[in-house]
Amino acid sequence: MPSETPHPDTLELAADLRAALGSLVRALRDGDDLPPNQAAVLGLLVRDERSYTVAELADRRRVRHQSMARTVALMTEAGLVAQQPHPTDGRKQLIAATEAGHTALLDQRARREHHIATAIEARLTPEERQQLRTAVGLLDRLH
Repeated sequence: MPSETPHPDTLELAADLRAALGSLVRALRDGDDLPPNQAAVLGLLVRDERSYTVAELADRRRVRHQSMARTVALMTEAGLVAQQPHPTDGRKQLIAATEAGHTALLDQRARREHHIATAIEARLTPEERQQLRTAVGLLDRLH
């Protein structure tokens, strides 16, 4: 990472982008059935298509073990994840998304995508839609 201070115009652009993305994320979360921490855990389990221990999930999500254990307990109770014994360490449990968890995550994503698509069609011109398509590619390059 460069040690030089970014140009003031770039800092202003960064602040505007952060604010716009923050507003969009908050609008998309309105009406979510899954709390953000549960959606993040399900996203990890579904994306990686594998099971994790509570400790591994806590490490991946950068939260305390106790916090993750509570999240997993709530998700297990809701039927979103299932626990099974670790094959080599009887003291541990592996956590995997259930079909209900997978469906809940995909439903939430579909609702959010529908919300965005509806807003794009209602508020942007065809030229602006093309600009947005280009901007998505640029945003992908920022991480």
